[in-house]
Amino acid sequence: MSGEDAPAQQQNAEEQKQQQQETKTPAESPKTESKPDPPPTSASTEAAATAAAAAADTPAPAAEKAPEEDTFTYRALVLTGYGGYDKVKLQVKKGKPTLKSGEVMVRVKMCGLNFADLMARQGLYDRLPSPPVTPGMECSGVIEAVGEEVTDRKVGDKVLVLNRSGMWQEVVVVASTHTFLMPEGMSFEEAAALPVNYITAYMMLFDFGHLRPNQSVLVHMAAGGVGIAATQLCKTVNDVTVFGTASASKHEVISQGGVTHPIDYRTRDYVEEVRKISPKGLDIVLDPLGGSDTHKGYNLLKPMGKLISYGAANMLAGQKKNLFAVAKTWYQQFSVHTLSLCQGNRSVCGFHLGYLDSETELIDQAMTAVMDLYRQGKVKPRIDSTYHLEQVGDAMRRMQERNNIGKIILTTEPMKEEEKKEEAKKDEEKKDDKKKDDKKKDDKKKEDKKKDEAKKEEKKEEKKKEEAKKDDKKAEEKKEEVKKEEN
Repeated sequence: MSGEDAPAQQQNAEEQKQQQQETKTPAESPKTESKPDPPPTSASTEAAATAAAAAADTPAPAAEKAPEEDTFTYRALVLTGYGGYDKVKLQVKKGKPTLKSGEVMVRVKMCGLNFADLMARQGLYDRLPSPPVTPGMECSGVIEAVGEEVTDRKVGDKVLVLNRSGMWQEVVVVASTHTFLMPEGMSFEEAAALPVNYITAYMMLFDFGHLRPNQSVLVHMAAGGVGIAATQLCKTVNDVTVFGTASASKHEVISQGGVTHPIDYRTRDYVEEVRKISPKGLDIVLDPLGGSDTHKGYNLLKPMGKLISYGAANMLAGQKKNLFAVAKTWYQQFSVHTLSLCQGNRSVCGFHLGYLDSETELIDQAMTAVMDLYRQGKVKPRIDSTYHLEQVGDAMRRMQERNNIGKIILTTEPMKEEEKKEEAKKDEEKKDDKKKDDKKKDDKKKEDKKKDEAKKEEKKEEKKKEEAKKDDKKAEEKKEEVKKEEN
């Protein structure tokens, strides 16, 4: 209602009040009949009609419609505590996130799964805030809103995102500097698979390693996300020899991807295998394992060689206390032996992308280089599998058991009812299988117990027989003694 309408409405209201007093009928009394009203016959009824029309034009109070901030919801994976796969739960968050200056809101399509996320679940990753917290370092999606002072991003831009945490949800708010425009033709799966793995591999090989033609590189876990990224990047340099460790079932894939010498670490000693082919050693060792493998990798280096440590996968299956054992081993092997480092003319480096999140210039340089290589077709993320957010436990298990070849992706697309039923059916089958396995184990334990008891009884019987024989023998000896005495 405009200011010009106010006096007219006030006047109409007074006329209506006067009419009510004259007819002694309450104006607010509701109509009880469905018959049409007779046509207006007086100025008063005409005024009433005018007032009703003005009321109809008046917008409803804002309180009748709930604001978007209150009705906005989105799903998120939340680490509720440290421990097993069940500690990561799917929850619904309420309220639309607010944008600060320089931030953007992204509707997430895909998220990347990394070893750091597995370690975070077990309380071994110090860059993730304490639970309850949403994990995830990378995702891809579409910008839905931009904050003030954001000039290089707009609504509708397809972007990939790199952040310390909080990416495993349907909506994220991040600084625009943490987003990167997706190249033409890149899928959301590829975009979510690229930031952590390729920036890590690129900076280790080229910033730390200074990789050059005719050099040799050892890539552990060569079938994983970083392993495949590192192999592809090695092949962008002429005549680089790549040694890659992986289980035998993955050798064909990593060989096709550029690994020159695949090594089955489960059945072979990779140190011996490398020495057979390259007696002088290696130029670069990428070490995500830690522990004794770090020492082995260091001893494989040529003079001027570099070992770059970027993880501790060997401790992933262990307990938190192993962290101190790894640190102790590290100091014993390297910190105390500075003289041996000098004598060997070899170097040891440590890389952790999580501690570079504030170094936007370095990350931008690496990402720009990787994007250029993607556009040229020289690098391309390999997607192992895609899981719904509801299946995060299965996704993490696949990675922790090292069954993946390439990147594991989480999709924010909700599971269809058919898929949920199928998933529930699989869960029931797993439970049934577990019950059967448990029953078999119990039956075997009972059977083994019966066998043990039977053996014990047999031993008792044998012991009784032995004792009886001894008693008989003693009785015979006694009889013999008596006979001798009588004679």
